[in-house]
Amino acid sequence: MDVQDADHHHPKLNPAVVLTGSAKNCKSGLPIGLIDIGVSQNAFLFRVALSGTRSDQSKVKCEIQRDGRVVIQGTITKGTELLQGCSSICQMKVQQMPTAGPLTISFNLPGPVDPRLMSPTFRPDGILEVMVLRYRGPSDP
Repeated sequence: MDVQDADHHHPKLNPAVVLTGSAKNCKSGLPIGLIDIGVSQNAFLFRVALSGTRSDQSKVKCEIQRDGRVVIQGTITKGTELLQGCSSICQMKVQQMPTAGPLTISFNLPGPVDPRLMSPTFRPDGILEVMVLRYRGPSDP
């Protein structure tokens, strides 16, 4: 599938993004809620930065409505964790991560979609990547 880079001059590809909870309170450090949208003839591909979330603890949920409305909910986990190195164990106290707590990110895709035909991937780098097929009505080819 040929998904092209978003044309940043096209207003529908620069959606209004609404952030709540810990996503809204993030003033410094790693980004939350940055969105890229790619468009092809048959699908939309979007990527959302969710720094501080982990797929095994954050319970990230992505809902997409037929009109293209996307709502992402989850929890930013506490900013400490244990890291094991070659010869020692370090407890990280991260200062540049957003505060722990619930978050909601919502935006609109440039057109209608079939929410049953979506393929989400939560990457290890904290990026949620979702491909969703465009809605084709009965009169569409």
